Amino acid sequence: MATASFSGLQFSMSRSCIPSSQKIADASAVVLGGKSKIGSWNKLASACNVASVQPFQRGFTSSSIKSVKGVTKATSESSAESAVSGLPINLKGKRAFIAGVADDNGYGWAIAKSLAAAGAEILVGTWVPALNIFESSLRRGKFDGSRILPDGSMMEIAKVYPLDAVFDNPDEVPEDIKTNKRYAGSSKWTVQEVAESVKEDFGSIDILVHSLANGPEVTKPLLETSRNGYLAAISASSYSYVSLLKHFLPILNPGGSSISLTYIASERIIPGYGGGMSSAKAALESDTRVLAFEAGRKRKIRVNTISAGPLRSRAAKAIGFIDMMIDYSSANAPLQKELSAEEVGNAAAFLASPLASAITGTVLYVDNGLNAMGVGVDSPIFKDLDIPKDQH
Repeated sequence: MATASFSGLQFSMSRSCIPSSQKIADASAVVLGGKSKIGSWNKLASACNVASVQPFQRGFTSSSIKSVKGVTKATSESSAESAVSGLPINLKGKRAFIAGVADDNGYGWAIAKSLAAAGAEILVGTWVPALNIFESSLRRGKFDGSRILPDGSMMEIAKVYPLDAVFDNPDEVPEDIKTNKRYAGSSKWTVQEVAESVKEDFGSIDILVHSLANGPEVTKPLLETSRNGYLAAISASSYSYVSLLKHFLPILNPGGSSISLTYIASERIIPGYGGGMSSAKAALESDTRVLAFEAGRKRKIRVNTISAGPLRSRAAKAIGFIDMMIDYSSANAPLQKELSAEEVGNAAAFLASPLASAITGTVLYVDNGLNAMGVGVDSPIFKDLDIPKDQH
């Protein structure tokens, strides 16, 4: 699925990495850092929305689709029965498919968790080579600490599907991928087949999340990026979203929501974020507007993207300068704090909820306001200005 996500700096397989059309898994995104802890669901740091550029170290033998039984229970019965004040985000009775979840360390996981906390049933798509280890970790309880929801219950994943979003249908899969041992044992993992499987298993969904990206040459300056590397970044990080929405649209219930992850490099220069990834994010944002019109007119589906700030994650670390980007954001953003994956997840839950019923075709910035800045106030040039600084 070559799909992962480096958000924050968006890379794919956030734990997804695919140096060619073969590596892109989420994760995310590449997706995110700091792990959430029991009783304190704050530090699920996600990172750049680009797939991890380094492939998994061990070879996996993908297993066939396995179901992690259990329906997501976001609230306990007692709390569900009690009166809720204010404007709660209520997604009970809704079903979400999140493409790009390969571990508990990325944007995809954080979004799944927030949607589950709001009551949604969770389905996930995991990059094929990462499927076996992801399902094994779930079974062995490795993610139990990260599965704890605010009310103390555990997030459940109704089903895990193998997915490689770089391929639309079986006819497009090259022979070397079909015979690759990392894909052995798994079937029906192209976008078209996954959409058909979800329809067969559940009938329909209400929320579609694209948390995938991959830039095999992300560490190269644009002037040194090859044509193949550039096109691979576009294919895995932007066209994969077009394909997902195209194939899932027929089973998305009217009034539903579709969300992707982008990064400020789409409109600002971020040295070091290369390989065509900035172009891929710009394309993703442009596509978001067009898809909002087309999906809105066809099935009343809202289409938005979240531009997340830099987050610490395994995928982001592969780029090499995530710590510097986080420090820069802390020094220059209006809100001087480190962004957490939970904040990105909560923004996604809002966009998927009835509270955002009139919001579509939008880029929502979740970056502590860094996007609004025109200069870096930590520059020596501004040393004599009386610029307020967070004292906490």
